[in-house]
Amino acid sequence: MGQKHLSPQDYQKIIVDGDAKVLTNRAENIGTSLARQLTTSQIRNVFGTVRQIEMSWGPRATEKAQKYAARQLILLKPKLAYQARRERGKGVEILKDVLSPAIELVGDDRQRFQNFVDFFEAILAYHTAAGGQ
Repeated sequence: MGQKHLSPQDYQKIIVDGDAKVLTNRAENIGTSLARQLTTSQIRNVFGTVRQIEMSWGPRATEKAQKYAARQLILLKPKLAYQARRERGKGVEILKDVLSPAIELVGDDRQRFQNFVDFFEAILAYHTAAGGQ
């Protein structure tokens, strides 16, 4: 899935441009297909880390806090790679393949990070709606 379902243009529209229509369409495809391959606890484990980053990367965060949050987001990539290898399940591998390019586009831009969070939330919502366990 990953690259096959999301083109560089999709990532551009979702993360950089904040295109909600593309975001929800792609998130539905990904979340629905992950429902059979990824447990809710596996996806929530990763999402919990993103939520922690979001709390420290608020609109009133100091520059130091913002840099730390951006660093934590980048460090999510090796955590995803490790979890994908440890779990040996295709679901975590797909999630890693979908989220890693998105993380790259965020950089230290707070709005792009918010678009990333919205995208991940939508994937989680569609995963749950499709019966993800």
